[in-house]
Amino acid sequence: MLYYQRIGNGMRRALCAGLCLFAIAIQPPALAAIPTPSQAPVAIMVDLTSGQVLQAREADRRFLPASITKVMTAFLAFELIEEGTLSPAQSFTIRPETHAEWYRKGSTMFLPAGEPVTADNLIRGITTVSANDGSIVLAESVAGSVDGWIAMMNDKAREIGMVSSHFGTPNGWPDEGKTFVTASDLVALASTMIRRHPDKYSTYFGNKGFRYGGIGQDNHDPLIGIVDGADGIKTGFTNEAGFGFLGSAERDGRRLVFVVGGSPSEDARAEAAQRFIEWGFSNFAAREIFAANVRIGRAKVQSGAQTSVGLISAKPVKISVPTGTDPKITMAIRYHGPLRAPIAVGEEVAKLEVNVEGMPVSYLPLVAEEDIGTANLFQHIFNGFHGWIS
Repeated sequence: MLYYQRIGNGMRRALCAGLCLFAIAIQPPALAAIPTPSQAPVAIMVDLTSGQVLQAREADRRFLPASITKVMTAFLAFELIEEGTLSPAQSFTIRPETHAEWYRKGSTMFLPAGEPVTADNLIRGITTVSANDGSIVLAESVAGSVDGWIAMMNDKAREIGMVSSHFGTPNGWPDEGKTFVTASDLVALASTMIRRHPDKYSTYFGNKGFRYGGIGQDNHDPLIGIVDGADGIKTGFTNEAGFGFLGSAERDGRRLVFVVGGSPSEDARAEAAQRFIEWGFSNFAAREIFAANVRIGRAKVQSGAQTSVGLISAKPVKISVPTGTDPKITMAIRYHGPLRAPIAVGEEVAKLEVNVEGMPVSYLPLVAEEDIGTANLFQHIFNGFHGWIS
């Protein structure tokens, strides 16, 4: 059963009294603007801090990601490192056949045949200089074959909710349309990667350049070193796909993730990305609704030592509202329940639904405030009696 608890009027009035203090108009920079359809037919921006979609155009339209595909290869490597299956210090050697096919093919880190290369350097080459050869070597070395790695990519995509995407290559090289994504799915990929692996993300993404084998190359990211707070993520280009970019920036604890896809030129992509991220920061203001670890509500528990569990957010609950406005804000708690014991403290068990007038609904995770063990015989009897009279 889906439970839905509206947060009371008294709480909403108290929130409004505090929130109104933040409604200060800020003049947006001259360069801040939503990309035009001619600049980027596909565009989406999400406030990762609140989960809110700030702007979307053709967000669920399938398109060719080109080298943005490598974000999934990097994310999969991060997952394997976290699991202990892969170590950054591991060394691999490029096969002669792989060298013959991929040496100097598109973007490359110029891997020589027969010489060892660490997983750390492969990932850096993939994330910074878009190394096609590095992607293939990592895939073959870890999974045993490119097909094996692709299967792992698609399994991981399904796991994190990329419902309308498919990968047919580790590096985004043209494959007759087998590889396709949506902007919404790319945001899901970036969001999951940043949340699960913040240290790896900051280590491997957002670097201005990479030097390997005596050859230095620059990152083609259009924001790094230009836009305040920008720290990734990945460009892509083929003649079939056009120019695309999955990007992110963080300012004052507020992180935005966005996609521009199908741009007609490198300059159009850069302008669209720079104007779009400035638009996101200048046209919305962050408001804190709840501090971290403050009880927001309770959820019913079945077969537990207690009949309910407190619900909190592990991080401060912040939302974005249009700058200079004071929109109506309503909130509710949603969960499928009653929840079944045992429940571990910190386990995600519910969602906080946030409705900001004039904006799409967003959902933020709520976790258990405490451990709830399984009920003993006496507690079962008490819980049954309590349920009968309540």
